[in-house]
Amino acid sequence: MNQNAFVCKCIMDTVDGLSDGLSHYSEPSRVAVIYAISPEDSIQLYDPQGLLNGHEPILKELYLDNESWRHSKIPPADNNSFRNMQPAEKLALAGLISYGAHSGSVCYQMWFTEHHAEMSSIGPTERWLEHAAWRFSHDMANEPNLYTGISGAFLREYATHAVRDTLVDEMNIYLGWDTQLRIYPILDAVLGISRTVEEGAWARGKLRFVEPRSLATLSFLARFPTLERPFLAHHKHVRKLLTSVENSDRVLVSDGKTLVGIAQKDLPNFSITADFRGGHGFLNLNTNPICSFADGNFHSKTYQAKLVQVEEALLESDLDSTLGNSLFKILAAIVHNAENTKHGCTLVLDLNTERLHLSGQKLEAPIDLQNVGGLQLAQSLSKVDGALHIGKDLHLHGFACLLDGMAIAGEDRSRGARYNSALRFTAAHNNILVVVVSSDRPVSVIQEGVELNALCRWQPANNCALMPIPLKDAFHY
Repeated sequence: MNQNAFVCKCIMDTVDGLSDGLSHYSEPSRVAVIYAISPEDSIQLYDPQGLLNGHEPILKELYLDNESWRHSKIPPADNNSFRNMQPAEKLALAGLISYGAHSGSVCYQMWFTEHHAEMSSIGPTERWLEHAAWRFSHDMANEPNLYTGISGAFLREYATHAVRDTLVDEMNIYLGWDTQLRIYPILDAVLGISRTVEEGAWARGKLRFVEPRSLATLSFLARFPTLERPFLAHHKHVRKLLTSVENSDRVLVSDGKTLVGIAQKDLPNFSITADFRGGHGFLNLNTNPICSFADGNFHSKTYQAKLVQVEEALLESDLDSTLGNSLFKILAAIVHNAENTKHGCTLVLDLNTERLHLSGQKLEAPIDLQNVGGLQLAQSLSKVDGALHIGKDLHLHGFACLLDGMAIAGEDRSRGARYNSALRFTAAHNNILVVVVSSDRPVSVIQEGVELNALCRWQPANNCALMPIPLKDAFHY
């Protein structure tokens, strides 16, 4: 295998594994890399799914009109080493997450993937890209005949390691290197407890991991004797004790090895909290979300719709920005309540000056949704079969409304009556935005007979037919 073929093989294997791993951790994710092996080489691009399309002007400015990227921090005498890899400045490209590095074996590399709207944190994804850079540098430091092809396979399964690396980086900032908390046993326990059923129910409640020297700062309601503390590794026992903090402001406290006791909700200087919510849960560092977990794996999703398409539709309408913002907050509050209580509902946002007449339960006087009590009532009424009718005057004008219309192209029988009725209704009426919340599917935002947030899944390309190319050839510069 010649050197050029070897580089191509390493790049393609790494991108393939990285994309596959990130797609399981988040939504389907594309990956691209820009690199130069030696300072004299031309900058190369490998972007099999067109992730960087649309960013041509900034890439031209950064890499073709400017050669500052060649200025590596690696000492010239250490050119064959990858161990002293130094980070390069990240690129702030819209909708992308990036990580770059210089090393003795790879002069420059910058990795990219998609920044999905529904991500708890980009930290684990950044650590994933960082490890891809390490793997590529390591592969380039070896001889071609020593290449094992393990980098792609390892990156496919990197989710737990990415979460761990994120937590360790933050922990070192808060606590320094001298800490007794070990992250891998904590993550193993979180996943193990989340899979453990107690009397037919999944775990609920909060389990907080605290550095032993910070335990004295907590207000304990009950502590276990030192020699009788339940071990964290005994998942069944911990799952039983979680019932003592379920649906309360109390938390179960662990020192990373055992359960210390039950405390109030106060936070120490540094803590990791697993918030179990039945079929899924969230992992937080202090008050900052890191990731979610479900089905024995870590994920990036927040389990709450971001409603980006609703926000964009309101911005594009002729509504005043203040009014549009108020409507968005009302819709988001009702949608998130439905998600949390796991019931389906339909919201009809009527932006017409003269509101439509919907068949359903009318109200003698509209309900003011800017009033807390009115909003809470609307959240409860959303559980009733039929749609809520919300006007641009920030009032609820009806509930249990029926949406009808003629059949249209693009209907999906697998999506049920709510979804298809919304497609038909919005196709027949102007200035209508419908939000459909399903108990077991993502939230759908529909306007003019089209789902605005429909996911267009890209098809994996045949990597054998795609090769890295000079960046100047990729964008025809």
